Amino acid sequence: MESGEKIDYEKIGFKSGLEIHQQLDTKKLFCNCPSVLRQDEPDFTVKRKLHAVAGESGEIDVAAKHEAEKEKTFTYEGYDTTCLVELDEMPPYEINQEALKIVLQVAILLNARIFPITQIMRKTVIDGSNTSGFQRTVLIAHDGWVITKAGRVGIQSICLEEDAARIIERKENSATYRLDRLGIPLIEIATAPDMKDAEQVKEVALHIGKILRSCKIKRGIGTIRQDINVSIREGDRVEIKGFQEPSMMTKTIDNEIERQQFLIKSGKRVHGEVRNALPDGKTEFLRPIPGAARMYPETDLPLLKISRDLLNEVKKNLPKLREEIEEDLNKIGLNEEMIRLLFKQNKIEEFKELLNILNEPKLIAKILLVFPKEIASHKKKSIEEILDVLNKDIMIFAVESLKKKKISKEQIKSVLEKISDGESPENAIEFKKHEGNIEEEVLKIIKSKPGLSENAYMGLVMKNIKGINGGEAMEMIRKLMK
Repeated sequence: MESGEKIDYEKIGFKSGLEIHQQLDTKKLFCNCPSVLRQDEPDFTVKRKLHAVAGESGEIDVAAKHEAEKEKTFTYEGYDTTCLVELDEMPPYEINQEALKIVLQVAILLNARIFPITQIMRKTVIDGSNTSGFQRTVLIAHDGWVITKAGRVGIQSICLEEDAARIIERKENSATYRLDRLGIPLIEIATAPDMKDAEQVKEVALHIGKILRSCKIKRGIGTIRQDINVSIREGDRVEIKGFQEPSMMTKTIDNEIERQQFLIKSGKRVHGEVRNALPDGKTEFLRPIPGAARMYPETDLPLLKISRDLLNEVKKNLPKLREEIEEDLNKIGLNEEMIRLLFKQNKIEEFKELLNILNEPKLIAKILLVFPKEIASHKKKSIEEILDVLNKDIMIFAVESLKKKKISKEQIKSVLEKISDGESPENAIEFKKHEGNIEEEVLKIIKSKPGLSENAYMGLVMKNIKGINGGEAMEMIRKLMK
């Protein structure tokens, strides 16, 4: 194929499937340790060597054998948030119920069939990323589907598994991993090889991403990993790993097609292998493609039973997709920019919580999005520093104070500013009483600008009469306007 020539995907027999791994925002999957990545120096280290073992079929997996031949020594860094389960020194706890419920939500939203009884399995992994030499995984659902512009794409499987340890340093004969990431719950979604061109692959990735973001997942770089399986006529399946952004998928797929076509035209075989996605859209060899020989049952845990009662509970609490939430927010008066910022800053749940206290959507959005930014600019501090102080608890306190009429709408920004300066919340809502005849001053303001609305007078009163209570001011304005 000439460079720049459009690819005829149908003619070359293109097939593609997606595998998406997304971290869930819960405690770890088989222990009670927090799912938090540490940046400080580790508290201890241990060294291990790992060996390949036969799977359920009695054979050693080719990818495991490939890693075992390297005979590497692995160092693991741990913390006070690391337990004996992560060190493979004690049996795992039963599966995290919150993580299980999240995966069931996703399975239902992907129209998948859920297994009522399923077996937790061990998947042989001896590249050092698991202290035990295997990864625990459990098949939760199968036979789902999504609809795209080019037709229906099947969802082959939805699994719940534990994430690997975090690589810190890799050398020729050794590697160092950090145990903070090991055991964080991951959902793995595998589609059928139904996608007929690169754009359809990207569309499916974005659609599944929307469903995942509607659930309780972790956000940020490294929390989602996307792999693509690609094959063309006369070639084997090649798995490309390492996508963080769907934007690179089309370019990488097309480059992989060119690589495979070149090999076939040169009389060479396209081997089934795992390749790494590079930033420029090219790929590099990682290892042979693994097979079923690396799977065997987990003997330390019972069969996982998913009851009808549990499914009914999950169905009652299904999250809304982003489009539905946007529509709801638009109906209650928020503009597109406010809605975009609520999603971008991951403030949707906080917004809902504050709205339950005080049903004033625009004001709540302003409190969450506008006031902290203005305070940060005025104080010449970063927005992160301000939000670290003005956390959810502080916002709840401020809105509750407003509801109880301890402060006025006009005073709320001042309250937040005082708290950001280190004043206690209780002291921040105390304002000096205005000295003098307040009613007389309010009357002067009304007479000086006749014909204005109550709210307009309220703004003038709050601006010109310092220390006045908002509730009292409005009562006075209404009385004097009669």
